[in-house]
Amino acid sequence: MTTHIEARRFDSTIPPRPATEKFVDRGFLWLTRILALAVAGVLIFITVVVAVQALPAIREYGLKFVIMSDWNPVEEIYGILPMIYGTLASSAIGLIFAVPLGVGTAIFLSENFLPLAIRTPLIIMVELLAAIPSIVYGLWGIYVLTPLLQAPATWLHDHLGWMVLFSSPFQGRGMLPAGLILTIMVLPIITAISRDSLASLPPELRQASLGLGATRWATIFRVLIPAAFSGIVGGIMLGLGRAMGETMAVTLLIGNSNNLDFSLLAPANTIASLLANQFSEASGLQIASLMYAGLILFFLTLVVNVFAELIVRNVKKF
Repeated sequence: MTTHIEARRFDSTIPPRPATEKFVDRGFLWLTRILALAVAGVLIFITVVVAVQALPAIREYGLKFVIMSDWNPVEEIYGILPMIYGTLASSAIGLIFAVPLGVGTAIFLSENFLPLAIRTPLIIMVELLAAIPSIVYGLWGIYVLTPLLQAPATWLHDHLGWMVLFSSPFQGRGMLPAGLILTIMVLPIITAISRDSLASLPPELRQASLGLGATRWATIFRVLIPAAFSGIVGGIMLGLGRAMGETMAVTLLIGNSNNLDFSLLAPANTIASLLANQFSEASGLQIASLMYAGLILFFLTLVVNVFAELIVRNVKKF
């Protein structure tokens, strides 16, 4: 079977490509290369600028900055451990609730459980959640979510207070409301990307599985979800990045306490909230320490994404 190039060689009636068309193709190729390198260049530039600004704090504290728990601008003693815990814990709470909800919603919206006239508005409504400003989520959390959590959080402390996760009384601000607001904020990202991954699968996969006698749910869990696993993980990682870097909504709800407390009901802090609260009034070593904290947040995000890529590659082998 001859290819298009071989057919052109034997058919003299096919005119050669004009020089201008070849020039446009080469120009487009180089343009895409330049844009790809520009993205990498911007990332490297941001990292270098933050690292240079953080050099005084890096020289002063080194790696002890990561394990110190004191943040005292008056005595110029800075440690980021409580903020690292707050960032990871609040993001983990958000993902624990958002992943099953998001993937379940994606399955419900992509597998034709509802008529198209009902399914389409639901898809639009889910995607519109991502367009709501974070400050609106924060205000909603203060006036709606926090009062709703008062009774359940008090019950958790009264009956499970012997556990370190519920050892502190609920004061209206804390890790739990911040994590739950992050659940709502990352839910549309996970849902939209997971739904697109499932909807883009070849219909032959469903037909072949059902033709072999598998039930609808067996087809979903044993065929479709494994086939769309890389896209689902990509959506989860984008949601995690949003959760780790979220600022305003978390700042309004988490309590902004720089003390290390493992209780989910106690006030806490995140790296992003710390930067938002203190950067405008910082000076000297405090600015360098905040830059160092931003560099650590960037590193944490990078580690999470690399870990996710390793998971996807290992799953693809099977």
